[in-house]
Amino acid sequence: MPVWRLRDYHDDDLDQAIQIWDQSRQVDGSTPVFPVSEVMAVAQTDQAAVVALVGEELVGMAVAQVHAERAWILLVALATRWRNRGIGSALLADLERRLRAQGVRRISALLPDGATGTTALQNSGFLGRQGLTYHERLEPPGAADSEVLAAVGGRLLPGGLWESVAGMEAEKRVVERRILLPLTEPALADRYNVAPPKAVILFGPPGTGKTSFAKAVASRLGWPFVELFPSRLATAAGGGLAVALREVFADLSELDAVLLFIDEVEEIAGTRSGLAADPSHGVTNELLKLIPGFREHDERLLVCATNSVRSLDPAFLRPGRFDYVIPIGPPEAAARAAIWTRYLGSAAGGVDRDQLVRASEMFTPADIEFAARKGAQAAFEREIEHRLGTAATTEDYLSAIADTRPTLTAHALAEFTEDIEAYSRL
Repeated sequence: MPVWRLRDYHDDDLDQAIQIWDQSRQVDGSTPVFPVSEVMAVAQTDQAAVVALVGEELVGMAVAQVHAERAWILLVALATRWRNRGIGSALLADLERRLRAQGVRRISALLPDGATGTTALQNSGFLGRQGLTYHERLEPPGAADSEVLAAVGGRLLPGGLWESVAGMEAEKRVVERRILLPLTEPALADRYNVAPPKAVILFGPPGTGKTSFAKAVASRLGWPFVELFPSRLATAAGGGLAVALREVFADLSELDAVLLFIDEVEEIAGTRSGLAADPSHGVTNELLKLIPGFREHDERLLVCATNSVRSLDPAFLRPGRFDYVIPIGPPEAAARAAIWTRYLGSAAGGVDRDQLVRASEMFTPADIEFAARKGAQAAFEREIEHRLGTAATTEDYLSAIADTRPTLTAHALAEFTEDIEAYSRL
């Protein structure tokens, strides 16, 4: 008796099915004729899709699409360690039985040379046809991705965001060297055995620019930017947050490239209590299971941000899931000067920037942006009332700084310093 069993494909097989599809593609190095999104869409219509399982592990899958009296085999995929066990031939035999019952007289397969399933097809009596040329017309680049992006709320960001990040030179240097350069210079990275990062964590106090860095990286790479909001996901999830997470990751698998950004990730990856009844337990487990599959894809980057790295589950932080854990701290004096210059705009030449820098010592970039807007608003309202033609002054901005409650506190800075020592991985 074989150690595997065959059954119909079920919708909750999706994650494992995509994983073995990836494994098959990586083993034979081929580009499949039928993309995974098309194959899985056919599988969900129940035309003809069968899977092989060992215990509860999905180890193989075959899918066919019926057109009148002909069926096309779209996929034969096998888990890497279960190849050459006869599973492929068993899948094809079961698939053929199902197709014959539907009145199919001719079964065809179109596979790249050496692709997974080729040997199983030959062993099952399929004959290769020589002298045929395959022609294909693709839709315009990005057309398919645009539909998926719209479904997950993603978008392509404008260029130049990396250059517009003001100050924060130390953080920019780390992010550029650890994240951007291996991804933008893959051939050189491979030459020096440097693996491009697939997942990173940015941590630091609120308002220090973690989201801005994630967007700037996506802009520099030219990859679509998808932001996942745990709070919104929980609200929209009809089948639970874990189910919603699986659906989002499944949708993202259809994109050629993507930067997935999860802000306040501690909401779905906080320290587990150890109690099975704890609702956060299942959500954290689900995310931990999804990350390895996400890492298997090329041109994918997961960026998680948190204000409280110490509240993350230890399993979430361990090496192997995240390549780097990078602190994004409050701006020092030089960085505050650059940020003030950016937000002062045309008023920069008429104010004492050094005074503003000293007065905003505990300010984050977000605090400086708010104070700059508040000072400009005060000058604008004065001009509306008196029409004197005077520009915004240093006093306008100093007054705005005085009226702005800093995000940072001495206690938060002390905790951040401790977290750098305890959690940074650069």
